[in-house]
Amino acid sequence: MDRELELRLVGGLRTGDPAAFDAVYDAFNGRLYNFLARLSNKRDVAEDLLEETWLRLVKHARRLRPDTRLGPWLFTVARHVYASYCRSRLLEDSHAADLIGLWPHGRPGPSPFEALETSETGRRLATALASLPLTHREALLLVLVQGLRHAEAAEICGVTTETMRQRVSRARALLARRLTDGGRVPVLASLKEITT
Repeated sequence: MDRELELRLVGGLRTGDPAAFDAVYDAFNGRLYNFLARLSNKRDVAEDLLEETWLRLVKHARRLRPDTRLGPWLFTVARHVYASYCRSRLLEDSHAADLIGLWPHGRPGPSPFEALETSETGRRLATALASLPLTHREALLLVLVQGLRHAEAAEICGVTTETMRQRVSRARALLARRLTDGGRVPVLASLKEITT
């Protein structure tokens, strides 16, 4: 996003301009959804987290600094919303054993999101990406898929730029190893292919 336009949109958000919110929504909604869907590996969870991310923008828009960079701000909020979700799931799961008899038995069918991952390459890449540790997965998603600079991704994750570079490098290597099947050449596929 052009920096001049971004600054105008931040100004509009700060004054409560609905057109500014619509423009920011149009620019970032798909990217945020893809990020959250890959972090959570669940479409319905990603949709809920995305909604919470936008609600937080509405709530805090008037307090944004005039020089706010919208991408890093929104991805930071999305990451925090996801972390809160994970903490709440841990709490719920710790009490789940008492409630296990309340849920119906059997595994539900695949979600529409899972059904879209029909190609062998897409499935292998999605599985390998989902198996990465969270710090590596979010590094790849922020830098390679969302196209953020290492410094912006580092700010979002609360680490140094050098640490983010190392995470991306290690994540790429780990992803390549996980895509390697019995010594064969890894599947060459773009991360962006599975998030669009």
